[in-house]
Amino acid sequence: MDPLLGTCSLTDLRRRRSHKWRTYPPDVLPAFVAEMDFTLAEPITRAVTAALALGDSGYSHTGELGEAFAQFASGRLGWDPDPALMFAIPDVMTGVAEVVDALVPPGAGIVVNPPVYPPFRFRFGYHGRHIIDAPLARGPDGRYRLDPDAIDAALSRPDAAAYLLCSPHNPTGNVWSRADLEMVADACQRHGTMLLVDEIHAPLVLPGTQFVPFFSLDHEITRAPLTFMFTSASKGWNIPGLKCGLAVASGPAGAKLLTERWEALLCGHLGVLGSVAAFTDGLPWLDAAVAQLDENRALMSGLLAEHLPGVGYAAPQASFLAWLDCRDLGLGDDPAEVFLDRGRVALSHGPEFGAEGHGFARLNMGTSPELLEEAVRRIASAR
Repeated sequence: MDPLLGTCSLTDLRRRRSHKWRTYPPDVLPAFVAEMDFTLAEPITRAVTAALALGDSGYSHTGELGEAFAQFASGRLGWDPDPALMFAIPDVMTGVAEVVDALVPPGAGIVVNPPVYPPFRFRFGYHGRHIIDAPLARGPDGRYRLDPDAIDAALSRPDAAAYLLCSPHNPTGNVWSRADLEMVADACQRHGTMLLVDEIHAPLVLPGTQFVPFFSLDHEITRAPLTFMFTSASKGWNIPGLKCGLAVASGPAGAKLLTERWEALLCGHLGVLGSVAAFTDGLPWLDAAVAQLDENRALMSGLLAEHLPGVGYAAPQASFLAWLDCRDLGLGDDPAEVFLDRGRVALSHGPEFGAEGHGFARLNMGTSPELLEEAVRRIASAR
């Protein structure tokens, strides 16, 4: 592994006190929640420790966050956003939920594409809204795609008020093409539907795939008052605990809404400082992480072919998540439960991603090759 990422020593990792390392007993190898095992990027460490040394731990100020992300987006994503339309938020889900609370009527539905990130399904129930499924289509090669007919049918419902698009997609690792995004834009425009786009995994798009930021489209809906994009450095640089993300409005109306609700969207001050450091000085570390994840996704193919040929796996185009089709193993709706019980390895439970996740499990590949090999060996031993 690149020295920038550390060694991922299991002894050192077990000293961590995060959710990943404290949820299960020490004999369980955790490969579930979306935390990577790599050492923190040095520019982030410097920024945060310098602030703590000054006692600079008060309420957050957005500072240079918008400009830093704009610089990153221009250099890495081929998009030149306006910092004046960017607003700091605690995390993507809180930002989305706050916008939904402001603009989606109680009792209305929000369209998602399952299998999909579990908080999309349960979070909005707390706000009196419900989920409408437009499931992804799955080809014989195991690769998923957006289904225009399912999306159109979902948006045609009278209770459909918003569409929440995960791009890149969690858990499948799909990166949607420009044509995919234009299809979504056309559908939302046709139905007059509010559009929310979660691009949190965009910094981790892997070699061979081109990511298209939604707001880079030349489409009327990218300028519509009810279109928002959400992102963060949290996945790309492994800093979710610092609690900082970004909401990007399409224009003045969205910016006004986010400005008015700033107290509900107050993020972590150290998160702002760490995110600025990530977007500006953390690019060599990000390059090393992307290279390791590229290696890991190929390694995963080989390990499954050797130890678990009955498991379906389409290598992700982005991020560090392996979506495993375990239905042929005969382990029931929730194979992750069996892997935990018999193999002492913790994966994310497929059914939590929707009905389309029955018989599936999600494995976190954001670790060393050695620990990835150990995770697969433990899964194989649980059959």
